Amino acid sequence: RYLARAEELMATDTEDSSLNYGVVVDCGSSGSRVFVYFWPPHNGNPHDLLDIRQMRDRSSRPVVKKIKPGISVTAAAPEQATPYLRPLLRFAAAHVPARKHKETPLYILCTAGMRLLPERQQAAILEDLVTNVPLEFDFLFSKSHAEVISGKQEGVYSWIGINFVLGRFDHEDEEDTVITVALGDQGKPLVRKRTVGILDMGGASLQIAYEVPDSGAISSPQQEEAAKSLLAEFNLGCDVQHTGHMYRVYVNTFLGFGGNFARQRYEEHVLNQTYVHNRLHNQQTGLSPEMPFLDPCLPVGLEDTVVRGGQTLYMRGRGDWQACAKLLQPLLAGSNGSHASLVETYKAPIDFSNSEFYGFSEFFYCTEDVLRLGGQYSAPTFVSAAQEYCSQRWEVLTQRFRGGLYSAHADQHRLKYQCFKSAWMYQVLHEGFQFPLDYPSLRTAQLVYDREVQWTLGAILYKTRFLPLRDLRQESIRQAHASWLRLSFVYNHYLFFACILVVVLAIVLYLLRLRRIHRRQLRSAPHTLLWLDKVVVPLGPGSVP
Repeated sequence: RYLARAEELMATDTEDSSLNYGVVVDCGSSGSRVFVYFWPPHNGNPHDLLDIRQMRDRSSRPVVKKIKPGISVTAAAPEQATPYLRPLLRFAAAHVPARKHKETPLYILCTAGMRLLPERQQAAILEDLVTNVPLEFDFLFSKSHAEVISGKQEGVYSWIGINFVLGRFDHEDEEDTVITVALGDQGKPLVRKRTVGILDMGGASLQIAYEVPDSGAISSPQQEEAAKSLLAEFNLGCDVQHTGHMYRVYVNTFLGFGGNFARQRYEEHVLNQTYVHNRLHNQQTGLSPEMPFLDPCLPVGLEDTVVRGGQTLYMRGRGDWQACAKLLQPLLAGSNGSHASLVETYKAPIDFSNSEFYGFSEFFYCTEDVLRLGGQYSAPTFVSAAQEYCSQRWEVLTQRFRGGLYSAHADQHRLKYQCFKSAWMYQVLHEGFQFPLDYPSLRTAQLVYDREVQWTLGAILYKTRFLPLRDLRQESIRQAHASWLRLSFVYNHYLFFACILVVVLAIVLYLLRLRRIHRRQLRSAPHTLLWLDKVVVPLGPGSVP
């Protein structure tokens, strides 16, 4: 397994004619990227998935290319969709061997940027791609290969990609922890390797995805209705009759709960609360730099200004992490109905005694960039480090930053809002998702086995899940043909020996018959001589007696 991971970092051997290829275009909101994948022939085991890997060029760099802006810029002129993607498709075509183009599937999958467009404009862009891309490129591409995917699909694909790279779909490896999965009406419970859940906090949104092994986790009609849109059930195996790769995954995306957006919501909340407080108590808090609002979520002494709708609030940090966390708790309930409640939204039960999670993006940056605690998460250690950071004066923090004590990825923005984001991450994790404070199985990470895992890997795994059937059928035909040849060979040998035996028997019977004839002739020979002795020869005329 570890050797396979090392091989994934090597250049792809494009001279190997047995390799198959696939291309996925991720049309995002700010830009589009193309990823090229490859895989060897399926191993013939119907319980195993394709061994899909990201293609690497001759310099062992991942074959990926990005362009900006997003494809939504073609909304007003959908006929420009194909020219927009042309640089990406040409890039992919240059890396996939030409002899493989016609059998290489191409998937164009659009995410958040396209979801914001009216359906009519979405359809026009996709129609242009379906019509014109095949005119320029020989990839295996049809109408079903171009689509706008939902946030739920994107979350499922991310979950598939992470678990595939971690080897959690390899059920024959018995080293790891297992779980019991209830299959409902489809058969008896299945015991297999435990998968991991994922937590991903970006700037604007928060996403969670994890497997729900127990089909009886829904306890009320209200939960059942909510679960219809939040639970995804799918079979990753190539044969729908095999339940070994049946998965039930809870996926939910919370808009407005990302780190940066949460800060904006917090500032609006503080501004409104402060203005109300000033009116009720006839005070001037936050209306001037001389009387600032003392923000517990900013480092000590740091000054900041919030401007909303013509109102200005002057803030100065007081670095009280505990007070900050308490002040953030109401934000978990959303705001004015414009954002879903992290507390009230249906969440499938998590067995915290037998589960494992990975935290990405802000979960990693928040623990690693400044606090240097990335990796295995410990709530007490994290809280202690966050409190220590928040309590420091701004001048001390900037001096540490210039001295190189923080991660190379840390910047002034990170230093400024680290106190807030650490408190927000803590509240989301332990108050929103109800993770126990002593939960031991959360890892924050940016890379998995030294590489970034994209949701596009999960997408092509899912899209190509039936391809092994082709290899399995070919293998069955080869085995049947080989079996027929073996049977034919054995049958011909038996027939040959049988023919020889018949000929030998015929010769033996013939010789025996000749022998009997010969003996009969020998026995009749004396009688013939006696008969000849008694023969009287008549005398002719003139004969003398």
